[in-house]
Amino acid sequence: MRRLFFFTFILFSACQEKKNLPILGHKDTVVKAGKVDTIYHQIPAFQFLNQDSTWVSDKNYEGKIYVADFFFTSCPTICPKMKTQMLRLYERYANENQIALLSFSIDPDFDRPHVLNAYATRLQVKAPKWNLVTGDKSKIYELGQKSFMVTAQEDKNEAGGFVHSGAFILVDKQRHVRGIYDGTKEQEVNHLMEDIELLLKEK
Repeated sequence: MRRLFFFTFILFSACQEKKNLPILGHKDTVVKAGKVDTIYHQIPAFQFLNQDSTWVSDKNYEGKIYVADFFFTSCPTICPKMKTQMLRLYERYANENQIALLSFSIDPDFDRPHVLNAYATRLQVKAPKWNLVTGDKSKIYELGQKSFMVTAQEDKNEAGGFVHSGAFILVDKQRHVRGIYDGTKEQEVNHLMEDIELLLKEK
């Protein structure tokens, strides 16, 4: 009986162990003072205008965990589903200052700040908790594909003229990508919220 109790306790303890989220993307190793150090992929510096015509940069996200996505306001396919799920995050973390949201428009020629402002007003969301940003098209596409590791580009054969991933990208306080989730699926976003809680406990 004692043995069974001990086994059950060990099994329970193992299940209660914290899960460490991986750091996604490429990594390099360097030797410093005879020690091998790992340099992980990070989101680089950026600067774009948000829905309030205010400059938003990577500096605004220092010390924060944030969820990013790529969309466009006239998207006829997956964007409405994505925004429904982003609204869940917005509402859940409304009073959590360590959590923020960031949406990049992949149609910046149309999605000027005033268009994003009207879109945000319809969603009833505000910056800085949720910044919707626009700017140089080539920089947004490069940032999406090389840094956030998702699809974001023009494609005249696609509905709306653009192709983009429905992914939500989870970024930690050190600008590391810690998870990529299907932002069109409630279950995937539930998983994302569980992982956000893990990051909040990280030191």
